[in-house]
Amino acid sequence: MKAALVLFVSVVVFPAAGSAQWLHLPLPGTPRTREGKPDLSAPSPRAADGKPDLSGIWQIARPPNAPSGTGLTGLEYYVPPGFEFPFRPESAALFTQRRYQQLGAGRPSDHCLPHSVPDAMLPASPFKVVQVPGLTLVLFEEYLKYRQIFTDGRAHPAEMNPAWFGYSIGRWDGDAFVVETRGFNDKSWLDDSGHPHSDAMRTIERFRRPSFGRLDLDVTIDDLKAYTQAWTVTLHFTLQPDTELIENICENEKDSARFEK
Repeated sequence: MKAALVLFVSVVVFPAAGSAQWLHLPLPGTPRTREGKPDLSAPSPRAADGKPDLSGIWQIARPPNAPSGTGLTGLEYYVPPGFEFPFRPESAALFTQRRYQQLGAGRPSDHCLPHSVPDAMLPASPFKVVQVPGLTLVLFEEYLKYRQIFTDGRAHPAEMNPAWFGYSIGRWDGDAFVVETRGFNDKSWLDDSGHPHSDAMRTIERFRRPSFGRLDLDVTIDDLKAYTQAWTVTLHFTLQPDTELIENICENEKDSARFEK
């Protein structure tokens, strides 16, 4: 009888809980079609200062050249055909070890350590942008991590403790939100494929929101310890409307099931 009770709980109770793991609710301020569905092709919203409002819940868009059934966390899927990463010899060897010998094993996320820039936006897990005067926050559902991007006119500190997400300063260049980040440690990977970086890395991100449901990002990696020259990768994200972030504490990972097919 005890075994039968356990089986009943496993089959009946747990699936019911799983079916309710993601929130679905009509959010105010969302443009809608005549049928009441979110209109993702509507114009991008504007903040009180007239700049595009990047706020929303976003998820990486599948690149056309990516094989099906992958987490799509490798930057090799997001660069133009024929692009060659400008590795220095030591970085090339480290990438080969991580990608082809370890097959990605040992990456920081294996130990519940943070993804970084741009790695944190690559997994099949949403993130939320909150744009307010003087500060833009990026809240990652995975492991409940966050970034602070200061837009109150401050400069980078003269001394920075090396950090997983570095220290980010943002400004507007027309309709592009430009974020410069310095002060990284050298513990994170640029992606789960194992592209490395050093503690000298500086990143420049240019965010654009051409429509309500689309966010584009150019990320420039400037790290002459690891690469012979700066290089740029372009990422695209789609809005996840009428939902909210859920708790994700490493062992409670649920996001891979909702990555768009």
